[in-house]
Amino acid sequence: MSATSPPGILPVIPLDRKSDKPLYKQLYEGYRNAIVEHRLRSGQRLPSTRSLAVELQISRIPVLNAFEQLLAEGYFESRVGSGTFVASSLPDAISRPARQAAPARKHVRTPPSQRILAKRSEEVPQTASWPWLEGLEPFHCPSPPLDQFPLKVWSRLVARHSWPEAHDLQYHLPMGLPELRETIAEYLRTSRAVRCDADQIMIVSGSQQALDLTTRVLLDDGSPVWVEEPGYFGTHHALRLGGVRLVPVPVDDEGLDVEAGIALCPRPRAVFVTPSHQLPLGVTMSASRRLRLLEWADARGVWIIEDDYDGEYRYGNLPIASLQGLDRGSRVIYIGTFTKCLFPSLRLGYVVLPRDLVPAFTSTRRAMDMFSPLFFQRVVADFIRDGHFDRHLRRTRLVCRERREALVAALDREFGSTLQVTGDEAGMFLMTILPPGHRDRDVALRAARHGVRTFPLSSCYVGRPRQQGLVLGYGGFSPKELEKGVRRLGAVLADEASSSTSPAPARTSRRSG
Repeated sequence: MSATSPPGILPVIPLDRKSDKPLYKQLYEGYRNAIVEHRLRSGQRLPSTRSLAVELQISRIPVLNAFEQLLAEGYFESRVGSGTFVASSLPDAISRPARQAAPARKHVRTPPSQRILAKRSEEVPQTASWPWLEGLEPFHCPSPPLDQFPLKVWSRLVARHSWPEAHDLQYHLPMGLPELRETIAEYLRTSRAVRCDADQIMIVSGSQQALDLTTRVLLDDGSPVWVEEPGYFGTHHALRLGGVRLVPVPVDDEGLDVEAGIALCPRPRAVFVTPSHQLPLGVTMSASRRLRLLEWADARGVWIIEDDYDGEYRYGNLPIASLQGLDRGSRVIYIGTFTKCLFPSLRLGYVVLPRDLVPAFTSTRRAMDMFSPLFFQRVVADFIRDGHFDRHLRRTRLVCRERREALVAALDREFGSTLQVTGDEAGMFLMTILPPGHRDRDVALRAARHGVRTFPLSSCYVGRPRQQGLVLGYGGFSPKELEKGVRRLGAVLADEASSSTSPAPARTSRRSG
């Protein structure tokens, strides 16, 4: 096409003079869309800004502004002495005129099933089909007693730090706020028997980030790792994203079966375990199993990742001391979180590291997200240091014990001995084993439609589920809400039982007359 070629038939750019959108913006978007939609072809000459302003009966200024923006973004190009043209360098897929486009590709879009995703992301199930994770009705798990949270105290501490110093607005070290790490170290040494100093503690954005970070530092693609079977699906998902090979090791009344794990996989890279309160079965790892695991891991050079997500909540006795406190070989990475004992949206947790791992974790964290937001670190540090954290734990332990007793009593009234209850000595949830003939996923799906959120035990297995059951959270619900939820759950199970035992309806003929 010559430099003096006529502009041809130009698309109409509608202008709405009553719109809040400026005229130059309307012109800019109109020409850009015309190019993307093939209504303007590559190299086509455009009218002068003066003639276009006259034609549209507007000032020349918005036309100039629109053209300048399109020139700056590369949709238009200016040729000295010739005028303004649609850029000739635009890709064919954008600039090819519609009449020249191959019919088969004109409106083709890659089907979602053919879009290329990372294999790791495909390893994680689509939780959209898990309605038990949505909503906050009973028995959403794990749900802390948020109605007991001291909001006035918290708001006062937030206000104390609402006017930050200039230093707080800068980048900070990956390990986290020193004041918070000091208070956490003191708390862990006193309450959880963790052997640590502040320089071993890294502040993270919740236990899931701690799992992700630990996987990145310690494990390679295909590394074999022991996981509890059944175990928390969030742990399984984080590890799958890390590309490791999950080795499901059975859990019994004493916790993780170490000897069974050795028989299944004698040389794993790491072991992921929840010894204080196993999720979902709720059991506590026995002292003999703890010592055996530590002895074997030290001899084999295996890492142990201890997730102590709600170890503060025990009702029959004092909280169980951490596995890390028994470790003499520096093999344990200890993960804790404020999600359960404060509130989930805080997204604040911590990792206690062997000293020789601090440099590797620090450099990896710097490459990920650098550090956790500083503001709430300061608030939580004051919350602990001023004694509010300890008072809150004492109060919520009593509340959760009361709610646990209310739930157990309601289950006994509704189901009697037909529903076996386990794991109710600690935490904010308990396990129920379903009677034979019930599929826990089907029950959970039906329950969700009736305003009951309980996740199925089978979702916690890596391999084939050995039991069918439901995990019921009680920490965040009043006794009245729990009793109502149990009645709804009873109706769901009764309806499912009647539908499975009722005879099939007689087949009617489709033949008329």
